[in-house]
Amino acid sequence: MNKIIFLLLLLVAPALTQAQLGGFMNKVKNKVSSKANQRLDAKVDKAIDKGLDEAEGKGSGTAVAEKNSNSNTASEVEDKQPETTGVNAFSKYDFIPGKEIVYYDNFEQDALAELPAGWNTNGSGEVVTLDKFPGKWLRIHKGFVYLTANEKEFSENFTAEFDVVMQLKNNGWMFPVFSVGLFSAGTESTTDNSFLKNYNSNSAVAAHIYPGSYNNSRLVVESYDDNKPYFNSDSKEYAPLDKYYGKPVHIAIQVQKQRFRIWINETKAFDVPKGVPAGKMMNQLFFKVGSTNYPEEQYGMYISNIKVAKGVEDTRHRLVEEGKFSTTAILFDVNTATLKPESFGVIKEIAGVLKEHSNIRISITGHTDSDGTDAANLTLSQKRAAAVKEVLVKDFSIEETRIQTDGKGETIPMADNKTKEGKAANRRVEFVKL
Repeated sequence: MNKIIFLLLLLVAPALTQAQLGGFMNKVKNKVSSKANQRLDAKVDKAIDKGLDEAEGKGSGTAVAEKNSNSNTASEVEDKQPETTGVNAFSKYDFIPGKEIVYYDNFEQDALAELPAGWNTNGSGEVVTLDKFPGKWLRIHKGFVYLTANEKEFSENFTAEFDVVMQLKNNGWMFPVFSVGLFSAGTESTTDNSFLKNYNSNSAVAAHIYPGSYNNSRLVVESYDDNKPYFNSDSKEYAPLDKYYGKPVHIAIQVQKQRFRIWINETKAFDVPKGVPAGKMMNQLFFKVGSTNYPEEQYGMYISNIKVAKGVEDTRHRLVEEGKFSTTAILFDVNTATLKPESFGVIKEIAGVLKEHSNIRISITGHTDSDGTDAANLTLSQKRAAAVKEVLVKDFSIEETRIQTDGKGETIPMADNKTKEGKAANRRVEFVKL
């Protein structure tokens, strides 16, 4: 460092008086020291990130998912490329969605800059596009509650999933709390204005996510029965959350009577045996953003790909004994055969069945909705079936000769392609025992 300071002094000394030279020398020394420390900090941070990535198994998957970025541009998300990730990025993921879709919303039929049709809020919200992620997203704002357009009961056993992008950058204030919850509307409409102020009036359960910086994010789960507290968890840390700011985070919830589970990406954050009040049927999903000092232009909360499905999927029974298993839980990037990481849970289940029953051979068939041309959908469905086979063979060591693949495109719909729920049901993968 002394050599660097000496060279800088040689360059500037002719223009300085003796009195000025002493003060300038101190400034240069301090500046060089500060810059050196900044570079050292950057190298240390990079080394720590690399070590954490290796410890978490990032970059080790064989099936790589590349994010589709051909959507329209919006200024809300900073110019940040998403991490490439494989289906193995969710290697601990054991969530499996319910078997019958009750509600689905990705806002594809909604106008930009407006609240989605059928939704209700006590504030404002608008459908937008994000420049790095495909599809449409609902931007939700601080201080408001949002009720979905769902009007159907969820049943005693159901699952709820969605993606959220938290566009957060620390400027010294606390980030807004992000809440997702379920409630029973009783005899009232699921979008009644009263639930915007008090969703706890009948029966409710909610997860509150407190985003933080430097690995200090945390979660709390609470529930209510007849407007009285029923369950309240301790605060639980979720350190990885701040690594995903500006990127989609997949959140999944499973309710089995009174049992409440929630996953954030591959991590099961809570598994509460008696977290849900008994005897009241949930029929609404809500979102809420808490208060914050950040102005609207300095943060963003976006949700999409919302799916509620009822029932409990029994992969082993249906494939081994009935000889056929169809699922909407194997997901792909839009218009591609690139598997999403959250598909891992159900693929892992199927691999387990094939390992337990080594004599079983299967056929994998892909299906699509009616969007796009017949020819394109046929090709896409064939490629998707082949992608699932590739993961079973390469990641789970299932013999390639035991698996055949095919694709039927949009030719065998299971539901009406005129509805969002119908389209979601038609985008499926079928497994048939040969």
